Amino acid sequence: MKTLVIGTGGREHALALALAKDPAVREVHAAPGNPGIGEVATLHDVDPMDGPAVAALAVAVGAELVVVGPEAPLVAGVADAVREAGVACFGPSRAAARLEGSKAFSKEVMAAAGVPTAGSRTCTLPAETAAALDTFGAPYVVKDDALAAGKGVVVTSDRDEALAHAAACERVVVEEFLDGPEFSLFVVCDGQVGRPLLPAQDFKRVFDGGRGPNTGGMGSYAPLTWLPEGTVETVLAQVVEPTLAEMRRRGAPFVGCLYVGLALTAAGPRVIEFNCRFGDPDVQPVLALLTSPLGALLKAAADGDLAGVPEPTFAAGASVSVVMASAGYPAGSSTGDVIVGTETLAGEPDVDVIHAGTACTDAGLVTAGGRVLAVRAVGADVADARAKAYEGVASIGFPGAQWRRDIASEPLGVVEGAASRG
Repeated sequence: MKTLVIGTGGREHALALALAKDPAVREVHAAPGNPGIGEVATLHDVDPMDGPAVAALAVAVGAELVVVGPEAPLVAGVADAVREAGVACFGPSRAAARLEGSKAFSKEVMAAAGVPTAGSRTCTLPAETAAALDTFGAPYVVKDDALAAGKGVVVTSDRDEALAHAAACERVVVEEFLDGPEFSLFVVCDGQVGRPLLPAQDFKRVFDGGRGPNTGGMGSYAPLTWLPEGTVETVLAQVVEPTLAEMRRRGAPFVGCLYVGLALTAAGPRVIEFNCRFGDPDVQPVLALLTSPLGALLKAAADGDLAGVPEPTFAAGASVSVVMASAGYPAGSSTGDVIVGTETLAGEPDVDVIHAGTACTDAGLVTAGGRVLAVRAVGADVADARAKAYEGVASIGFPGAQWRRDIASEPLGVVEGAASRG
């Protein structure tokens, strides 16, 4: 099988690595990719937001499966263009991707499907926002209704800060605060059936201890040994299956990855948000532990035949990813800074480097974005994987590099998760 991965980030690098390990995958292509993806895939200079161009590339390389990684192309309808060209695509249609493209639409679907989630109000006027904040009380949760690259959420006890965030957005969703550790569940869907992967936890705040602004994610780990037995089955029954049914009822069956962001509250798991793609970096450790073929799983979903393939399987042990970000992130980023040390991890059996915001220049490998790369490790347990990941981080350097020191630190991973919204 020939596959084509669309995107440039760490998620796409992790997907390309997992696809390359699938014995049934003969070739991996990527557009536009990054230097890390280029080590396992043929790169093509195609705009991931250009649906017709992506579809034409898929036909030209003979792709039998296209995997659209980022949310923006999915919301823009790139998967629709690929399917119209007659190529199987893992990724929701434009209509189904509204689950992430609009927080208000997502809450509407949850309400119709009876999904357990936070109470909310959709607001466009300052007076509406103020009233909603007073209704739900502190901590205040205010979400930009549009795509915001994982940084459109403010959780604060400062009412003025909440109002200021809302004022900077055209429309917001104000929610009640869900008290409890957060976790992510990725469910591969074919419109009818959902196959869950391992739950993971990521760390959104930029600084140790869950401080500072939200980011796209500063690290993650799996599995979650603290998650009560049966939680995944509960989420499938109460969240995923009703949501898939509601999307079918609306004429927009969901084919792709339904990313369910949850809080484990005293009343059980409650949905914080839906995304329409694999999360980054939280999918990185999940894919590191995957032992069953990824290509076969995603192709079955794209073909509407998940019932015909076995459940995904995972290795024992654990995996941890630690993100190294550039100076100024998340408010901005520093580009062109030379990265040294990644070569020291080449060939390490338990550690690899997942590229995100990197580029190759005459000066060598340089920074090209906010989240530059992640060091991912596997180990006998979370503590072992964590130690290996941080050893890897210590061997890499670039000017202004920043990273959290408490990723997957138990029991801090449970406690901090409650504060890291987004």
